[in-house]
Amino acid sequence: MKRLFLGICLITSVLFVKGQEVTVFRSGDDGYASYRIPAIVKGKAGELIAFAEGRVEHAGDFGNVDIVCKISKDGGKTWGPLQVVVDYDKLQAGNPAPVVDMLDPSYPQGRLFLFYNTGNNHEGEVRKGKGLREAWYKTSIDGGQTWSEPVNITLQVHRPKQPQVNASYNFSEDWRTYANTPGHAFQFITGPKKGRIYVAANHNAGDPQPQNRDWNAHAYYSDDHGKTFRLSENIPYPGSNESMAAQVGDNTVYMTSRNQGLTPKQRIISISHDGGHSWASSGTDPNLPDPINQGAVLSWKKGKNFILAHLNAADENKRDNLTLRLSKDQGKSWYFNKVVAKSPEGYKGSAYAAYSDMVLVKKNKLGVLYEKDGYKQIVFTTVDVK
Repeated sequence: MKRLFLGICLITSVLFVKGQEVTVFRSGDDGYASYRIPAIVKGKAGELIAFAEGRVEHAGDFGNVDIVCKISKDGGKTWGPLQVVVDYDKLQAGNPAPVVDMLDPSYPQGRLFLFYNTGNNHEGEVRKGKGLREAWYKTSIDGGQTWSEPVNITLQVHRPKQPQVNASYNFSEDWRTYANTPGHAFQFITGPKKGRIYVAANHNAGDPQPQNRDWNAHAYYSDDHGKTFRLSENIPYPGSNESMAAQVGDNTVYMTSRNQGLTPKQRIISISHDGGHSWASSGTDPNLPDPINQGAVLSWKKGKNFILAHLNAADENKRDNLTLRLSKDQGKSWYFNKVVAKSPEGYKGSAYAAYSDMVLVKKNKLGVLYEKDGYKQIVFTTVDVK
């Protein structure tokens, strides 16, 4: 009888965990062939806002791509209708990087920023200097229900050399392909930079180089609630690509980056001690295997210290084994490790769990938004943490 009871409890537990997973975006729905690149934040009223790229004609990165969102008011159990936030006509709008400014006295209800990029050619062609990526943001003061007109911040956060397009786009640095995080940006909640809005990003500079050494991660930030922006220094690791950052001390930033140098297949971790402007260290972390993919980080205050969450496909060969880790010591060690998604035995695909993002739904409960089963859907689930 005891064994039967335990078996029933196990089955109930498995069903409950599976029941938590909710499809937010499904390829083929609402006029989009594919949805990619998830990002998620929580508004001041507690609503969850999930973003993705809605790819109209196919699953490829370039083409007719919009940024879309859905809103949940019950902690991710159900989601409202699809809303198109950015439509760049037949061209590409992508890399949604949302953040809620909770500290602007002009907007006591909170002000949601959505940073994003536009592009007019395939990444490979832009990397050769045959195209342009630009940087923009929109804002919402009602939790993502309505949006402002777009603001172009390319001159402040990018360094393109395209004077034939815009006479001001004539920077000697010659940045070409450019991308926000993808995933959420963050705001400093303590310390001398309290209120700073911080967006991780990456670019390539000049002609393509062997081992993708023309790629480099960087960030940009605003200390006046989006009126002006400054660039950080590049992280000192050539080949660093898609990145996300989090506050882990009053003036300390932890950044995790995709290693486009292809080897080793590990996350590149960079640390800043001056609010994310310059970098004290940068190197691969053997504790964070990665198949050359996007990864996510999130932090929150617990007592006097920050808890850092790191989420990535912890497999060197394929986008699978989505693993959540928690740290109390700024990522030096991990006291909590949990596999959020792993392909079933016999699964033939190479991308069961790919790009992802996280949000703190409430105390001790994380929400995870991730691409599942060969990019067929973007799903939301929750994980109890400690």
